[in-house]
Amino acid sequence: MRLVACLCAVLSLLAASLVLVACAGEEPTPATMPLLFKADFEDGKLDAWQPTDPAAWKIDEVAGNRFLSLFKGSNYKPAVRSPFNYSLIKDVIVGDFVLEAKMLSTAREYGHRDMDVVFGYQDPTHFYYAHIAPAPKTDPNANSIFIVDDKPRVSIADLRNDGNKWDDKWHTVRVVRNVAKGTIEVYRDDMKTAIMTATNDRLKWGQVGVGTFDDPGNYDDIKLWGVKAEKGK
Repeated sequence: MRLVACLCAVLSLLAASLVLVACAGEEPTPATMPLLFKADFEDGKLDAWQPTDPAAWKIDEVAGNRFLSLFKGSNYKPAVRSPFNYSLIKDVIVGDFVLEAKMLSTAREYGHRDMDVVFGYQDPTHFYYAHIAPAPKTDPNANSIFIVDDKPRVSIADLRNDGNKWDDKWHTVRVVRNVAKGTIEVYRDDMKTAIMTATNDRLKWGQVGVGTFDDPGNYDDIKLWGVKAEKGK
């Protein structure tokens, strides 16, 4: 009986180990990671957010729906060339993650009219951001995935489409980060075909947030699935 019990215990441990290995190898999706944060802003609170300039952000409401609004330019001067306007989710540090949000640009139409996702944020001069704009592939400073690494932002995209126009409608944006592979994928509306991708493993952990380079815009129904990480690890 003792031998049978020992064998059962060993098999149980082996099965648990195999499950952990299988999960570790899975691609980051909402189905494979826990939901760590969500915000629909119906409670009217902003205490879960860390903005570059609190005076530039508010909860707005249209037709009974509340949302996060970046309604003016931030009084913020980055140490190196990088976005002025962003707000990070407080107290949540992730490695692998999927962030999904609805976005509505309220800026004028021009090539760099953008909506952004900031991620891998470790401090004001170390982070990534996805800049979604109408600019074509030939523009090195827009519509791409960038890294800020103690110097002005640099495009790191392996692939990007030929521009993403904004209009007066809400669009769903998703960013997927796989730290082990170093991959970054950005989607807009069509969740099967990425509008831009990159491979970079310089920053393996950090906060996540939303914003723009220097435009106004609105955000709603933000969800973050992910694997929690610690600073410096």
